[in-house]
Amino acid sequence: MSMKNLKLTLIGLSTLVLSSVAVKTMAADAICYNCPPQWADWASQLEAIKENLGLEIPHDNKNSGQTLSQLLAEKDNPVADVAYYGVSFGIAAKNEGVVEPYKPANWDDIAEGLKDPDGHWFTIHSGALGLFVNVEALGDVPVPTSWADLLKPEYKGLVGYLDPSSAFVGYAGAVAINRAMGGTLDDFGPAIEFFQKLAENDPIVPKQTSYARVLSGEIPILFDYDFNAYRGKYKDNANVEFVIPAEGTVVVPYVMSLVKNAPNAENGKKILDFIMSDTGQAVWANAFLRPVRASAMSEEAQSKFLPASEYERATPLDYGKMAEVQEAFGERYLEEVR
Repeated sequence: MSMKNLKLTLIGLSTLVLSSVAVKTMAADAICYNCPPQWADWASQLEAIKENLGLEIPHDNKNSGQTLSQLLAEKDNPVADVAYYGVSFGIAAKNEGVVEPYKPANWDDIAEGLKDPDGHWFTIHSGALGLFVNVEALGDVPVPTSWADLLKPEYKGLVGYLDPSSAFVGYAGAVAINRAMGGTLDDFGPAIEFFQKLAENDPIVPKQTSYARVLSGEIPILFDYDFNAYRGKYKDNANVEFVIPAEGTVVVPYVMSLVKNAPNAENGKKILDFIMSDTGQAVWANAFLRPVRASAMSEEAQSKFLPASEYERATPLDYGKMAEVQEAFGERYLEEVR
């Protein structure tokens, strides 16, 4: 759908959640959109912020697309102070004028290409997109090793992915598959064809983060990031694995922004500074994410990752272009797949 229609469609969604957000705001020192405790260990980060800054931030279970839509709906009367989302949504938020420049602590440690030059968005960590697999839930079905495996009959009803027209991780999966199948950011035909074939295998397509559903076995295979799989394996002691598909995948940054005219802007700035501090970055590293400040990654955390040889198949791409073509892909997906 067009950005105009996206705004109109999701204003209704915004209205539904505004009342609950308003209640949270009264008891909160700041609001962060899209900081769900089950995703990327935001639970630990929010606790660290409370412990170090004394700031209460309520949990928020939006996805990246819902976050941008909410910011657009509240443009004239902002509720959130900071926002977290996949890089293409951060770029879109800048273009829509709902965030403002802010260069947090350790700004110079963020490599060029991983931040807006003026600070409208900046990377805090990244992840490699692959397959988060509950081995026990598969039973006798083998752990897949490639994107192509997922189209086989034995994986019918076992594969899940977040809605790529809404959730950033879903879109990142589509970009990864598209490139793996020979497509480009100017040609999403291979991805559309893949999802059409996968639709015949009865995939599970939620809109929200689904970490718990993988651990429970409800979704045995999920397109997701390495950090969630490692968290499941090493922190929740689940029988899960992370697979970097044989055809290759992408590395994707997650970014944050200061909301324009934020009601608690000074607290928002303190939060962003903390997340970029040694302590804040170490939270991500201990949750198996790659912090944007590489010095925060401990040897112990690094040892839990797949070997470097596996990660040679996980590479970056043109994130600006990825953002530019996201809306068009979402329209094609809704029209030709869903």
